[in-house]
Amino acid sequence: MKTTETPAPVPAESGAAVRKTELPPGGPTGAKKEGTTLNVFSHGVLVIWAIMVGMPLVWAVMTSFKDDASIFGSPWSLPDRLHFDNWSRAWSQAHMSDYFLNTVLVVGGSLVGTLVLGSMAAYVLARFDFPGNRFIYYLFIGGMSFPIMLALVPLFYVVDNMGLLNTIHGLILVYIAYSLPFTVFFLTGFFRTLPSSVAEAAFVDGASHTRTFFQVMLPMAKPGLISVGIFNFLGQWNQYMLPTVLNTDPDKHVLTQGLVQLAVSQGYKGDWSGLFAGLVMAMLPVLAAYIVFQRQVVQGLTAGALK
Repeated sequence: MKTTETPAPVPAESGAAVRKTELPPGGPTGAKKEGTTLNVFSHGVLVIWAIMVGMPLVWAVMTSFKDDASIFGSPWSLPDRLHFDNWSRAWSQAHMSDYFLNTVLVVGGSLVGTLVLGSMAAYVLARFDFPGNRFIYYLFIGGMSFPIMLALVPLFYVVDNMGLLNTIHGLILVYIAYSLPFTVFFLTGFFRTLPSSVAEAAFVDGASHTRTFFQVMLPMAKPGLISVGIFNFLGQWNQYMLPTVLNTDPDKHVLTQGLVQLAVSQGYKGDWSGLFAGLVMAMLPVLAAYIVFQRQVVQGLTAGALK
């Protein structure tokens, strides 16, 4: 009986296997070197940028604790001692306390009004389809591109005819109108990223549109509200052009007007230490707000992209 033997499988050539696993010369090493070089370059640019931004701030804070002779004699040296009288002089004699209070009232009222009205308008534009929806949305976008300098003269006469010139509440209304276009534009895109199922479940449970907005959708939009609130706070706190035109009463001046008044009123006295102290007073709330809410700002900016 003749048996047929099955030929043994021929092993693959070792050369072929080696060729399959061969890598181009310097492949991983070259990519690693390229990534390291790019990483070092990007970090170097960030360090240079941080120095360019941080050094003037540090220098202003350091100068606010010097006397006038040290400011001009050794501008880059540390103060020999901390002159806290600069801050007390700027706070009391230069009336920075009054300017600070007026700014808090104006910015606080306008920020609350902007967020409430802007979030309501953005929610309606993002969640409801009605005739003219896109037209109203593009009107808000057009308001972002309209230069405020072109509206100063007619705005002055409108505010004057309404009897709101040189008033805190008049300045609050102007700030709200100035900040609404960006707020509506930002929050409209944010509300579109929120899940519709939550609002539908609230409607099924018998909640009205108002209750659904304030108790369901608005808490979900907290990161976006904080982000746009920070941007509006920065813009309104540093606003100078609008209060200069609409708020000429010295008793109702805001911080930006107060700093200019402090610099002009010095004349030949040259109270530079008090001026730097007032500058740091106006700068600290903005820095504190960003440091406290920087995580929420990043979350609000990236929430729409992650969706």
